[in-house]
Amino acid sequence: MTERYSFSLTTFSPSGKLVQIEYALAAVNAGAPSVAVKARNGAVIATEKNFKSCLYDEHSVYKIEQLSQSIGMVYSGMGPDYRVLVKAARKRAVSYELLYGEEIPTVQLVMRIAEVMQEYTQSGGVRPFGVSLLVAGYDRDRTTGAKVPVIFQCDPSGAYFAWKATALGKNHLNSRAFLEKRYPKDQNEGLELEDAIHTAILTLKESFDGQMDQNNIEIGVVEETGFRRLLPAEIKDYLDTI
Repeated sequence: MTERYSFSLTTFSPSGKLVQIEYALAAVNAGAPSVAVKARNGAVIATEKNFKSCLYDEHSVYKIEQLSQSIGMVYSGMGPDYRVLVKAARKRAVSYELLYGEEIPTVQLVMRIAEVMQEYTQSGGVRPFGVSLLVAGYDRDRTTGAKVPVIFQCDPSGAYFAWKATALGKNHLNSRAFLEKRYPKDQNEGLELEDAIHTAILTLKESFDGQMDQNNIEIGVVEETGFRRLLPAEIKDYLDTI
């Protein structure tokens, strides 16, 4: 029965599903692992980089991208789809800053990215984006007004969620189970940023094939001063301590 509706994006199956969105999630789950971990004084996003040939220049393409001064993003799924969303997110971040004279809050940018992804689930002649996104930033807390790190996940359906720590891509269920064991249960404890970086690397190692080095993983960190992608030499230093 489901096969009758599997090629239509805009038609619900009798069970109430849009089957093409499930196929998009399957593309995400087959993608390279990505991890996000929130700390008390920052947040970390990390991902595995797969190369089909040793002849590739491993530093010519990045999976972790900066969207604004304090916001970074990574994906699992289809790289070309990701580039379209990076471009759209940067345009919206710049438009907000030109209009209001301040950096766009992370949650506002995530909402705008989710709107783009949701639009591609109910329009004819298009298909859903084959990526899920992890967005890390620094926002003002609604109750205290203090700047705090935040992590959001955005799925092909346009749904988005806030997380303390999560994982996408291949073996994401095992990675999330690992994070549940490592992440402090007491909210007052939290993690320091250095501990969060180590936790992200160890989580990637859970599903990593082969030898992990500074050339086949990427790590981005967001602190109160802004977002940056770690240099290969910095990543090597962290790997040496694990």
